[in-house]
This record gives sequence, C-alpha cells and structure tokens, in this order.
Amino acid sequence: MHDKSLIIFFHGIGASSAQLMPLANSYQDSLPDARLVVPDAPFRHQYGREWFSIQGDPLSPDRICRARKAFDATVSEIIMREGFEKSLNRVAFVGVSQGAIVSLDAVASGRWQVGSLVSFAGLLPPVTVSTESKRTPVLLVHGEDDRTIPAFASSIAARQFSAAGFQVELELQPTVGHTISPKGADRALTFLQKTLSPKPATSPNVSVA
Repeated sequence: MHDKSLIIFFHGIGASSAQLMPLANSYQDSLPDARLVVPDAPFRHQYGREWFSIQGDPLSPDRICRARKAFDATVSEIIMREGFEKSLNRVAFVGVSQGAIVSLDAVASGRWQVGSLVSFAGLLPPVTVSTESKRTPVLLVHGEDDRTIPAFASSIAARQFSAAGFQVELELQPTVGHTISPKGADRALTFLQKTLSPKPATSPNVSVA
C-alpha cells in the first residue's frame, strides 16, 4: 500500500495539459507526498485536445464507448507508470469542464474506484450511477453564472451520486462563470487533503455550501 498519493488532472475541450498545470503546481507545496500528473486528452481538437468530440451526437453509444476506452487507456498508463495499480484508494481525479464529464462518468459507471473525485463546472452524462465506486468521495464545484454548463448540472449530479450512496459535497459559487475560481481551487485542495489522508470510512451525506 502507498503512503503517497497520485492526483490526475483532466483539462477541458480545446485545451491541453498547460491549462491545468498552474493549478497542479499551486497544490504541490500543500500536498508534498502527492504525485501530480496532467495528461493531454487523447483526441485532436482544432484548438488543442479533447476527450470526446461534440460534433453530431456526443452521447451516441459508439461515441461514449470510444471516449471511455481512450480515457481508461490514458489513466491506466499513468497508474501503472506511477505504481498505483494496487492503491487506487490513493488516487484522485480532478477534472474541469469536459475533463470533469469524463471523470464523473468514470466513477459513476463503476469503472474506476478511486480515492477522491473533484469536478469543476462539469456534468454527469446519462448513466445509471453504480454503487461499485460509492466509497469514492465526490466534490462538485460550479459557478452559478456558468453559461456553458449550467450550475444545476452539478446539483443534479450531486443528487444522483447521493442516491447511490456516495459521500458528496456540492459548492455553488455566486458570480463565478465557467472557470476555476481561487475559492474553488482552495476548496478542492482542502477536499483532497481530507480525502487522501488515511481515515475510517464515513457515512454517505450531501453538504451544500
């Protein structure tokens, strides 16, 4: 078992690892025992990279299957390279926008039973939330002024995860748009410090800040 942790950051559509590198770097001093990895999404986009195409029907079964296969391959390569195959409880996913969508899907589908999940400005695709990953604590942070993915998407996701027995925290931030605010970044850091510290399991709940 690891006494260290691994945090994988997933950027938004049309971006690259450079989008989240400043956030990861800002966390390093506060998470000295964590390995922070920011991969590029597997598919090309006209302005950068993407986890799946939004052209046509992004929720078609074949599109979802392709996105999951590519996401899982990316994550598996990182976890094997870093030596966390037997310590998924020490792994955290942090996603923003499209990166949050694929991260939420990965946990909700039961494919990845990791130690922590943070979603910034994301949404949960149409999927039946599996109880396989319900020991993964989830933090959903969303700006109430988001015009790209409305904040109610995170409220709905919180209810879905809670109903499946997950421990969920939801923070809706006034006057924040489709971005990671300084307050949101700090909230996520505190959440990661808490959830990646070895501790007894807690009862599922939802808290709204």
